[in-house]
This record gives sequence, C-alpha cells and structure tokens, in this order.
Amino acid sequence: MTPFNPLRPYNSLPELPPKAELETHVVLKSCLTARVALEGLKTAGALIPNQNVLINSIPLREARDSSAIENIVTTEDKLFHHAAAQEGEADPATKETLRYRTALFEGFVDIQTRPLSTATAVKICRTIRAVEIDIRNTPGTALRSTVSREIIFTPPEGEHLLREKLGNWERYLNGKDGTDPLIRMAVGHYQFEAIHPFTDGNGRTGRALNILYLIDQGLLDIPVLYLSRFIIENKDDYYRLIREVTENGAWESWILYMLAAIDDTAKWTKAKIIAIKALMDHTRDYISAVYPKIYSRELVELIFMQPYCRIGHLIDAKIAQRNAASRYLKALSDIGVLSEMQVGREKFFVHRKFLKLLMAEVNKFMLYGPRLSDEPGPN
Repeated sequence: MTPFNPLRPYNSLPELPPKAELETHVVLKSCLTARVALEGLKTAGALIPNQNVLINSIPLREARDSSAIENIVTTEDKLFHHAAAQEGEADPATKETLRYRTALFEGFVDIQTRPLSTATAVKICRTIRAVEIDIRNTPGTALRSTVSREIIFTPPEGEHLLREKLGNWERYLNGKDGTDPLIRMAVGHYQFEAIHPFTDGNGRTGRALNILYLIDQGLLDIPVLYLSRFIIENKDDYYRLIREVTENGAWESWILYMLAAIDDTAKWTKAKIIAIKALMDHTRDYISAVYPKIYSRELVELIFMQPYCRIGHLIDAKIAQRNAASRYLKALSDIGVLSEMQVGREKFFVHRKFLKLLMAEVNKFMLYGPRLSDEPGPN
C-alpha cells in the first residue's frame, strides 16, 4: 500500500471493512451504553402523539449547528421565521441552513422505501447546495488546516474511482455480517468523509446520513438526534481522530468518539423532549382554563409545530376560518402564550417560551402567569 501523503490524492484509501479489529471489548461496552440511550430517546419521542412537533423543531437545531461547523452561521429566530414565512426573503446563510433540514426530511422519506445509498447522498447534497451537484470529476480538491492553511488531506480523485469507493461504502453499510450498526455508522462516516465525493457539502451530507442510517437500522424512529451539538463541543477531537484513522489506522478511538456522541446527544435530546412535553401539557392546561372556548388539542400542537405562527397556519390546519383564527391568536397573545410581531406586511404570533426552551441548554421554563387582560375571550 502506498504510504499516506497529505499532498497526494488518497487513491489508495482502503476498502471497507477495515482490517483492524473493530468490536473490541471497550467498543462493545460503549455500543451497549449508546443503544440504551437511543432506546430511551425513542421512548421519550413516543410521549408526544403528534411527531410533527419534534420533526419541525429539533432538526432545525441540528441544521443550524451542522451548518455552523462549516462556518455557515444564522440564528434560531431567522430560521423559524423564514421556515414559517418565505425562504426566498432570507439571507444566504439562513437559506442554506433551511435547505439542510429539507434535505434531512427528503432523506427520511426516501429511506422508507429504499436503503441508504450513493443516490441518497447525491440527493441530500443537491438539496443542501441548491445546485445539480454530482460526484467530483475534476482534480484539485484539498482540505487545509484552518490555522496554518497547509494541506492536511487530499481526497481520492477520478469519478470512476470515487463511485467504486462509494459502492463499497454502500455495500458495507447495508451488509449483514453481524457487525453492530453503531460501529458501521462510525466506520461509514469516516469513509464517506475520506472519499469526499462532492466539491462542497460533504460534512453536512455525511452528518445527515448518520441520522438517516440510525433510522434505517431501526435505532431511531424520526430524525431528531442532535449529533452536531457534540461535534461542535468536541470539534478538535473530531478532526484529530479522523486524521489518526487516515494516518495510523486508529479505528478504536474514532469509533469510541462516535459512540460517545450518540450516547451524549441521545440523552440530551431525550431530556429536551421530556421538557417539551411538560411545556405542552402546561400550555394545554393554561389555555383550556383561561379560554376554554378556543382551546383544542390541535391548536396547542400547531403553536409548537409552528412557533412563528400565522393566521394562514390555522386556516390550513382547518382549526378556524380567517376571522376566528385571528381572534384565537390575538387571545393567546393577550394571555402571554404568544407574542405578536409585525414583519413587513406580515404578522406573526411567536411562541417565545417554546423557542427559548428549544434553544437553551437547560430544560426549565417559567410557568405562564395570570391573565393579562380581563376582557372576554373570543367566541
């Protein structure tokens, strides 16, 4: 095998499976811990009957932070605002981050009918980049240190070779040799990033594929695992351990890192979902006590699915017609559940308490206070 040289295309990238022993005692022990955490996350997710509450919210955190790893920075307010309004009015970073969530959703739909594949990766990257991108067919791609700007890795070159390596990657992920799927995910993620099949968008595509693979393997039900949080907090280790696999075949440390990421983020996400459920229950009880005439389960779920809520959202959900929908949202604003906000010609009713809970590291929230108005509620 040709020795690794960061200045030369890594065309000799070994095929999968690696020749090293992967299922070491410490790795298998960590797999068990991560699986228990994932099962806890699945159980917590089932506490919320309308899964769209989670699908519409937690992936936006993942989208924001996965994009931030690539220095594409936006804010949660911009994301939820433009997700509810018209993406075309957003700044470029917000548009690109929203496209990550769209790509994750599209992949989620795809894997219901076919296994993860190179075609899935291409579709995800095209959606993220909003261009008809395909497997690289020109030379010149190289990864540089963010500090020194020196080339630290030159991925393989040649479209035919890249497709061969992606075919091997695909067969490995979908193999049936008894290797734990969590180990396969960690190994597959390294291999995808080392192949680096696209001119741009590889990192975000690879992180989306991780979540989709866990769903494909039955370890998650919906795309709500917030892996980018762990990677951001341990970013230096992420890149160091990837490089150590390339240079030294140090698979165990890399796999343990990814298992720790799954364990940590599954527990974090479970706690967040339990807190969201508690806030939903509190919001339901508060609205039904103060304005029983407008209360409905569908209305409460909607303001969690659409924390930047418009009158049109209530109409589309068949909760109320325009005049009644306007009264309902105004009433929720009067009692402090929502905050009315004018953006240009459009009016939003923002669920600030939910947004604050969603984006905070802690899972506490202030209870709603007494009614802010003694006027009768809407009929």
